[in-house]
Amino acid sequence: MNQPTHAAPIVDDGDEIDLRQLFGILLDNKWLIGAVTGAFLLLSLGYALLAAPVYQANAMVQVEQKMPTLPGLSDLSDLAGDSAPEAVTEIALMTSRMVVGKVVDDLHMAVTAEPARLPLFGGFIARHYSPDKAGDVAGAWPGLSSYDFGGASLDIQHIDLPTSLVGTELTLVAADEAGQFRLYDEDDNLLLQGTVGAPAQDHGVTLLVKALAAHPGQRFALTEAPRLRTIGDVQQTVAASEQGKDSGIIAISYQDTDPARATAVLNAVVNQYVHQNVARASAEAANSLEFVKEQLPQIHQHLKEAEDALAAYQTKVSTADISLQTKGLLDQVVVVDTNLSQLKLQQAEVEGKFTAKHPAYHALMVQIGDLSAKKDKLEGEINKLPDTQQGLLRLMRDVQVTTQTYTEMMGQGQQLSIAQAGTVGNARVIDHAQVDTSQPVKPKKAVVVLGGTMLGGFLAVAFVFIRHMLNPAMEDPAEIEQLGLAVFASVPHSPQQDQVLQLPERRRRLLPFSPERRLYKGPKRVRLLAMQDPADLAIEAMRSLRTALHFATLEAKNNVLMIAGASPGAGKTFVSSNLAAVIAQAGQRVLLVDADMRRGMLHHVMGRSSGPGLSELLAGRAELAQAVHDTPIEGLHFIGRGHAPPNPSELLMRPSFGALVKQLSTQYDLVIIDTPPVLAVTDAVIVGSHAATSLLVVRFGHNQAREVTLAHQRFEQNRVRLHGAIFNAVQRRATGYYAYGYYKYDHQVETEPA
Repeated sequence: MNQPTHAAPIVDDGDEIDLRQLFGILLDNKWLIGAVTGAFLLLSLGYALLAAPVYQANAMVQVEQKMPTLPGLSDLSDLAGDSAPEAVTEIALMTSRMVVGKVVDDLHMAVTAEPARLPLFGGFIARHYSPDKAGDVAGAWPGLSSYDFGGASLDIQHIDLPTSLVGTELTLVAADEAGQFRLYDEDDNLLLQGTVGAPAQDHGVTLLVKALAAHPGQRFALTEAPRLRTIGDVQQTVAASEQGKDSGIIAISYQDTDPARATAVLNAVVNQYVHQNVARASAEAANSLEFVKEQLPQIHQHLKEAEDALAAYQTKVSTADISLQTKGLLDQVVVVDTNLSQLKLQQAEVEGKFTAKHPAYHALMVQIGDLSAKKDKLEGEINKLPDTQQGLLRLMRDVQVTTQTYTEMMGQGQQLSIAQAGTVGNARVIDHAQVDTSQPVKPKKAVVVLGGTMLGGFLAVAFVFIRHMLNPAMEDPAEIEQLGLAVFASVPHSPQQDQVLQLPERRRRLLPFSPERRLYKGPKRVRLLAMQDPADLAIEAMRSLRTALHFATLEAKNNVLMIAGASPGAGKTFVSSNLAAVIAQAGQRVLLVDADMRRGMLHHVMGRSSGPGLSELLAGRAELAQAVHDTPIEGLHFIGRGHAPPNPSELLMRPSFGALVKQLSTQYDLVIIDTPPVLAVTDAVIVGSHAATSLLVVRFGHNQAREVTLAHQRFEQNRVRLHGAIFNAVQRRATGYYAYGYYKYDHQVETEPA
């Protein structure tokens, strides 16, 4: 038997990316991508317009370098390498719980009172309300008296809640009487009633409302959040950064939907930070001054004792001068002893601040060790001098070292006294908080709209590619031919095709599932696409299939054609019915047999009842004349499936079926038998043994290569030759196969000129 030639196999390019194919996939799904992108565009545009604007308050603080509390302390810190940048430390202090917690307490930030508004659009409506005068409240819409439409406000001066109600959303409702309100818990249980300006207490709740602007029935969501949670939220919102490296200029910002609240919070943070900075500097100066005052009497006593000892020694040895060599040693010793004395004073202060393992303490001890070694070396040179010169040098050294130390301590004490009295810290406010109400920082409408649109496009494209990768269904007839099956025809998808097949099925599902009422009760009319739209591309493909079958069946042993499918939904009923119609329209006598005695639908397409049909013929309960029905198409007859029997496969295996097929083949030019899916039941294999020609219907984008291969193997295992395939419901694609060869070519009616 002649068969269509196989197409050239597809060349496998391995892992190479076919840009043309990728672009074609995008074109094939352009409407989906456009719809998703458009939806995201509308959503982002709606968000940009409806979202509450966020304003940013900005302030600036200067942090100056701290003065050392004792001489040489700054050099020591530099040597230790432990001095962090001043701005980094101050930024951490600025956002600490010590500062932010005081602000939260002073401004009652843990308590929030928000008016109830309509979802989505309520905030937009309220923000665009323009009151005639301060304090006006927009009137409530009919039936929506509990919502705010602009101007409503609630100012809580004091609230004290039981622990069980902290973090719970309470509801405050403005009463009908002016200045009256009611407070409910989350279960709408009344907690208390009160008047604005007067404290109210009940059920363990104490509430003082300072001001209330609302129409009667207006509801407010009142919540007292845990203090630590509120502090953490404010800490995350306050942003501080140094402007330039080691500049000491810190820029601070805070964002809020209320510009006045943003300004108040940021000013409170800055002022509280400066206040604690001054207090910290004053306390540090006081501690250092106390240490200096404790040391001054002792140093003064040491100085007096050293002077007395020098005078007594000079009187005893009758000399008041030293040699030039001894003078040089004295100067060196004085410098070393003075520095050593200062470091030991610092050691006393550092030991009160750091442990022995701290780098600053370690650096101090290293300096003391170096100076002690240098002092020991000078002591060795002094021991070589005459006894008189040694004694005089040591006494003069004690006097000079003690005098210099006492003088420096006196000067440091005066500086600390001035610092304590002036209460001046090392931080000052350069710019207080201000908000540019004409330019909110969020949402950035252009960025939101552009970003949302791009996100929608990206998600749509990603979905298309992922769906394409995860869908192994065949979309090219070359894939079928690679499996060893010739493609007799490619039938384009027709929108009316869905109506022909799905409408009866949908009607049937709506009926009760009793055996008596399960039959289709719809209108008895023929639902053939070949009759409804003979010029449809799918029908033109059927005519091409008719031509191919004419030449392919010239040498067949009989005129029986079986139409099978691998799985349900392939469209074999559509193919067999419309193929029978176009062959009958060509002048041949055609019999269409519905051999799917389980779920056959051909009687719906033909506008007939299911019985009597094939099941009654095989069971001997009906004659052939009773089962064969006429159709509106001349030359086309039809045998329905009959009433669903309990044993369809056994009926087909009876000798009566083979005899029936032989009898029918002699009475008609062509017998077309529609069968159930071969992978579901074995009926198609039984029918195929009596048919000279067998074709498999493969649906575009529905059947997988694995299904076609298994169906082919199922037929071969039962010695049924599968002659080819029909590629059904082919959809147009930008690349690859898209029902090429079929074009709309309608009749053109010519009119004679007038």
